[in-house]
Amino acid sequence: MDTRPSSRGAVFICIFYYLLFCSVYDILCAYVIKQYTGFDFFAGFINEGYQMNNNELKKSSSGSIRWTLVFFDLIVFAFTCWFILGFYRGGESLGLKTIMIQSLFYGILSFVSRFVFKVYSQVWRYGGIQSYIKLLVSDGIAFVFYYFIEVFTFNEYSIRFSRCLSLACVNLLIALGMRMVYRYAYKFGNEPGFMGALLRFLLKVFTLGSIKPLAAPDSQKIKVAIIGAGSLGINLAEDLLQSTVSSYTPVCFIDTDSEKIGREIHNLPVLSESDATLVELDNHGIQEVIFAFPAGENEKRKRLYEYYSHAGYKIKVYDNPRVENAEAGRRKLREFEPEELLFRKPLDVINDKTRSYYRDKVVLITGGGGSIGSELCRQIMKMDPEKLIILDIYENGAYDIQQELRILYPEKKNILIEIVSVYNYKGLERVFREYRPQIVLNAAAHKHVPLMEKNCIEAVENNVFGTLNTVELSIKYNAERVIMVSTDKAVNPTNIMGATKRMCEMIVQAYSANAGKTTFSTTRFGNVLGSAGSVIPLFKKQIAIGGPVTLTDRRIIRYFMTIPEAAQLVLTSGAMAKNGELFVLDMGQPVKILDLAKNMIKLSGMEPETDIKIVETGLRPGEKLYEELLVKTEELDKTENELIFVERDTPITMDELSQKLDILRKAVETDSDEEVRKAIAQVIPTYMPSEEVNARAIYAEEMKNARKM
Repeated sequence: MDTRPSSRGAVFICIFYYLLFCSVYDILCAYVIKQYTGFDFFAGFINEGYQMNNNELKKSSSGSIRWTLVFFDLIVFAFTCWFILGFYRGGESLGLKTIMIQSLFYGILSFVSRFVFKVYSQVWRYGGIQSYIKLLVSDGIAFVFYYFIEVFTFNEYSIRFSRCLSLACVNLLIALGMRMVYRYAYKFGNEPGFMGALLRFLLKVFTLGSIKPLAAPDSQKIKVAIIGAGSLGINLAEDLLQSTVSSYTPVCFIDTDSEKIGREIHNLPVLSESDATLVELDNHGIQEVIFAFPAGENEKRKRLYEYYSHAGYKIKVYDNPRVENAEAGRRKLREFEPEELLFRKPLDVINDKTRSYYRDKVVLITGGGGSIGSELCRQIMKMDPEKLIILDIYENGAYDIQQELRILYPEKKNILIEIVSVYNYKGLERVFREYRPQIVLNAAAHKHVPLMEKNCIEAVENNVFGTLNTVELSIKYNAERVIMVSTDKAVNPTNIMGATKRMCEMIVQAYSANAGKTTFSTTRFGNVLGSAGSVIPLFKKQIAIGGPVTLTDRRIIRYFMTIPEAAQLVLTSGAMAKNGELFVLDMGQPVKILDLAKNMIKLSGMEPETDIKIVETGLRPGEKLYEELLVKTEELDKTENELIFVERDTPITMDELSQKLDILRKAVETDSDEEVRKAIAQVIPTYMPSEEVNARAIYAEEMKNARKM
């Protein structure tokens, strides 16, 4: 029988041997050049993907590891060919020539495929599942080509499909296993005992001594328990275990999933919440606790926060940044924000109907550079207005929000600034005449209670007559809608600021009955977290310098909401307004400021009164112990949004309004703050000095229902 290969087979064998010779020759030449000159001939081909921030990965040793891996893969391949094609008979005896042809032929395809897929560019000690998938795919494609060519090329040198498949699978299995063992040896080679010694030995063999195992956890690192053994918690643990610069080392997980409790993830035990007693955590040496579960689980978060904070543990959070548009999608380990101490589900009241209302409109926002005004600008720009006019007397705030929006919306050329006071009628009219705004959001106001007690004239001029100017010009220039921003301090006011805002509400309601085409509404809400002058930034600064933290009164309570919530409320209620409504938001129960201060101190890792003192300074002028309950359902009407209500408030007549404004105008002309104070008491029937209100605060419903944090 003629055992010579067919002419077609002979051609393929010649090509095969030629490619094999060229490949081996090129690799050997490149290796010699690398060793004696330092020049990496294949750097552009197989070193792609090595550019990482970690300096360790940029060391020259990374090149030697790559060639070492090729060397070990060749050994694995040689063993596999001997075992599958030579040692294992399987009812089929293969000649030496067949074994050599099959081995060399598949070897070329396998290694070429791995180089093409940059398998040897992987840093396997840091490799994830994607690295193993890449190896799997490259060998799978090599096998497909191998078997396809083998079937249509070889005759007497052919082997069975099962043997072909075994050759490919065993080679791939050992290659994968070798890489897994290498990665495991790198991560855990510093463990004590026989296992650690074995792993160090294997790592030394695999890398020819060029790589040392990952440093053992530093005894100085902070030991943490990760609450949540889901994807968030597991990702965090993996990051901390692999990091050489992190100051944290995970010790255990705490979870409620019965499928995970009692098992290990990354060699870390998963404890149940009932097992994770303070004694157990102390046995593990836990110093801090990290929340790594969805932020929406507020009741769970509140319960766990109270438990661990009262036990003295510092708490951190691992999740997406809360700042909008900042590193979207990237998670980070961060401090527990004071705003989160409300443990209230964030309100998101903007809907498609609201968005469509503001789309393609010319929107003017007075006070657009302030805390609320700037957030209104951010929310409006999401709705794609035709123009956004940011009006403010303080140029720095207006400039900052304009630049922020231009960065977020570089293609938009419709973000404009006007520097003018709302009290300046001529200047304000120029803006209305030039832009003809369709929607006016009036957020311009002096809001600082103690400062306005000392500057009554300025409060009346800016808040009252500035609002009057805005309302009159909106009507004159046919604005479609005017939305005024108010405050809970306008309810039975005890200070000049609150009283002027109540007067603003009366102006808007009175004009709404005589406004023609313009629709008016007012939106009232409580204290805004993080705004200029709010208590949380003050507490942060005081804690940062070591205290003391100052409270005006330990009994004081307040309603709170976030700036985005306040802005969304204003926009949503304004869009649903029919005319003249005074909208209020259901903000839940008020919060004790003392509890807020204590929790902020605990968040910083210190103990209230022990590490940082809490000092009572006394109520400031015009300040009262509590704000009025905004939502008394028996006195309010519901809207289509379950969180927004309309207060039943009968507007005063235009004649009554005119009389009140005349009284205030004459008082301002006296240039006397005391005369203005008297005029305020005369025109606002519900205005009452704070001393009288605070004297009977103990009987107030709000004080009884204040929620302890």
